[in-house]
Amino acid sequence: MKSPKPRSLKRRLITQLLLFQVGILFLFGLSFVAYLVRADEGGVFVDPEVARVAAHAIERDADGRLILKETAELASLRAVVPDFWFVALNDSGESIQSGIVPDVYKPISRNLDRISFADIRDTVRPYLYSAVIRRESGPAGDFTVLGEGRLFSATFVVLFLSNLLMIPILALLVIITVIAIPLIVRRALSGLSEVADQAEHIDIGRRGFRLPETGIPGEVRPLVKAVNGALQRLDEGYERHQRFILDAAHELRTPIAILQTRVETIEQSPIRGRLLADTSRIAALAEQLLDLQRLDQSGATFVRLDLVALCRHVVADLAPLAIAQGYEISFGSTLPSEHVLGDAAALERALINIIQNAIEHGGRKGAIAVHAERGGVVEVSDEGAGIPPHERDRIFEPFHRLQPRDHGAGLGLNLVREILNRHGGHVSVVDSVSGGACFRMTLPTAS
Repeated sequence: MKSPKPRSLKRRLITQLLLFQVGILFLFGLSFVAYLVRADEGGVFVDPEVARVAAHAIERDADGRLILKETAELASLRAVVPDFWFVALNDSGESIQSGIVPDVYKPISRNLDRISFADIRDTVRPYLYSAVIRRESGPAGDFTVLGEGRLFSATFVVLFLSNLLMIPILALLVIITVIAIPLIVRRALSGLSEVADQAEHIDIGRRGFRLPETGIPGEVRPLVKAVNGALQRLDEGYERHQRFILDAAHELRTPIAILQTRVETIEQSPIRGRLLADTSRIAALAEQLLDLQRLDQSGATFVRLDLVALCRHVVADLAPLAIAQGYEISFGSTLPSEHVLGDAAALERALINIIQNAIEHGGRKGAIAVHAERGGVVEVSDEGAGIPPHERDRIFEPFHRLQPRDHGAGLGLNLVREILNRHGGHVSVVDSVSGGACFRMTLPTAS
């Protein structure tokens, strides 16, 4: 079953903050509108458009007198408001009116030169005394217009104006939130991203490394401390384990040496040969365990060394063992020398393990050939059964063996890979011309 994709904390924070702010603004607007409606005493507003329609319908005749032209807008307004009326006064004291002006507004109409803006509301139905005063311009000039027009509910006007005010505020809030909050969240979580990047580089080769506990949110610090505590316990457990292996390997060397000495005193016989081979394997296992410890604790500085000479020396040392096991062993190179940077002792151990692997699994017959080539390449081939392609990567894993009954603990090739990795090189298995296994070590050459 496929695990669900983890939810983004940053996206959740942005979404929740945005929804929270929009909700607060909406509730505030709703409360504000409710307050205005509740505080309102009722009544209606007159559409101030009446002043503009009236001003645009006023013209002058050929004698310069003010006349009222029945424009389409004026006709439409009369159709909606049958009792439509207005009074208009310009700065010269000229006035013109249309319809029947209520008596209550006649005193105001005579003093329009002193008023430029007003909204007059009637609170009693049918709202006969609702009117507006506006300053408008038309074909005949500027006029102050007092008149009655279309009526709007006060509640509608309040809601319309409130929404008109809320929309740009809400849009501005959304823009600020979408831009600002991601920046704020990203800045707040930047330390956590750095910790995550450093955590990806933690491996067994960087023991003692701890995640930084500064520059991260306080809510995450307990988790980082817990991870560092776990790393500390793992390091301590690893060190105890390594010390145990090292001590055990050291303790085994003495009884193994005694056992080999006693076996060598036995008269020549087939069982003596088998006992010598078995004690050699036990000794090799103890040395491999020690080699792993030396490699793990090694702080040696790489030096310039001759790979051809190193291979020739190792082959010469192992030749008696290979010949005793029924092999022919040879070394060849077309190069007088090939220089690499490395630890001579570690590289010798790597080559020794590969040749011993060939001796162990080569079928006790045929030839073992070691070749040093240009580019820091060393090949060790035998004429045994070879290694299946699907096993060529797994044989370098610790304790892995091709067959359950094979001898050895499966540490030698793992040690080879670790040594080559520390030197920036690699080891692989390729097809051999002889049909057996061919191990190829590649090391960076020295400039």
